[in-house]
Amino acid sequence: MTGPAAAGPGAPSLGALLAPHLERLVALRRDVHAHPETAHVEHRTTAVVAQLLREAGLHPRLLPGTGLVCDVGEGERAVALRADLDALPLADETSSPFASTVEGVAHACGHDVHTAVVAGAGVLLADLARAGRLPGRVRLVFQPAEEATPGGALDVLAAGGVDGVERIFAVHCDPHTDVGRVGLRVGPITSAFDRVLVRLRGPGGHTSRPHLTGDLVFALGKVVTEVPAVLSRRLDPRAGVSMVWGRVSAGGAANAIPRLGVAEGTLRCVRADAWAAAGEMFTRVVEDVVEPYGVSAEVELLRGVPPVVNDAVSTGLLEHAAATELGEGAAVPTDQSLGGEDFAWYLERLPGAMARLGTRTPGGPTHDLHRGDFEPDERAIAVGARLLAATATTALHEPAQPVTAAGRAGGVPITERERTPTGPRRAPAGGPTVQPDAARRSRQPHQEDAT
Repeated sequence: MTGPAAAGPGAPSLGALLAPHLERLVALRRDVHAHPETAHVEHRTTAVVAQLLREAGLHPRLLPGTGLVCDVGEGERAVALRADLDALPLADETSSPFASTVEGVAHACGHDVHTAVVAGAGVLLADLARAGRLPGRVRLVFQPAEEATPGGALDVLAAGGVDGVERIFAVHCDPHTDVGRVGLRVGPITSAFDRVLVRLRGPGGHTSRPHLTGDLVFALGKVVTEVPAVLSRRLDPRAGVSMVWGRVSAGGAANAIPRLGVAEGTLRCVRADAWAAAGEMFTRVVEDVVEPYGVSAEVELLRGVPPVVNDAVSTGLLEHAAATELGEGAAVPTDQSLGGEDFAWYLERLPGAMARLGTRTPGGPTHDLHRGDFEPDERAIAVGARLLAATATTALHEPAQPVTAAGRAGGVPITERERTPTGPRRAPAGGPTVQPDAARRSRQPHQEDAT
């Protein structure tokens, strides 16, 4: 494999090229962190990123709504680097001088870092292109709404945001890995997930006479405890199915059996084939569990995302870039997580890989994702920018490889339904109705991401 170093003796390294831009990139991250925007309303963030790219001599193209893409270099061949722009609907609990200025909204998943990383890779690649060291095009993809269900990646795909691209790469902050290291894995690195909502309805009544009505709270307790247990016996245990409840609600008085009860949670699967069957199975199990108790069940399945499946070639390109640009030992193995990430939708269309970017200060505490006190080590910005720039140039130096219809080995092609994010979607035959994507996006940020 070859890469930026192939330019010959005397050519400046990526680290040297990045140095003059670092202060600006850290300032970008802090600005985005201080002004977080949730899914589909990342208007200011889009504008700030676009301005930085224009200052670097690039020509960003705005996507419908929010987000943008920007090509660096020239040529028929192209690879892509992806960042996500949106923040989470939770409070910033850090004490930093650039803490969130928006009440109840924070960059607690590191998307501000991802944005600075891909912007940094972009200015690096622009310098390489001007020096004649970029043998093709690199498309920067700044995507909206990763935290929404089923994710803004579908909007980018529908807008043609990665048309003509051979491969796509991304990083995700990993607070369990020290800064300077990147976690790599061939195959699935995240899992599939759906959001599930169960509503039980009954006639209600007095707690002294449960035999004359449907004991809804008892039935709801059975759903909460028995449905996960039954699923673990009805689905292949090798599929790593995990059903966990996050909200249970019923009633308002100690001596009254309520008419309505709700349980809401997430259904996660390590394997995509199990994910395809799990929704219909979940509905049947809920109905079977509540049948003896005289209550009715309504199941709502909000389809999430498939697993992120890293293909071997793309992961190898990341590994090579990490070794040559960051040093031997920078790339470390990582496990598959049960988190969901909509980067998976790109990998249903074309090959690519996601790396876990270490953000923990060596010897320091672990500030976990999706917590208000998440504080990444900002040195990860330079690490990620160099990694992605080196990966992109290495990929463009390698011979082109055809993309199969499935996009990746073992993949499933995106259907027209999945390519059109505003169209209605339904679960498999016999399963529950799936909410239209537009309605889900307006109210369903998923806080399970995270790699």
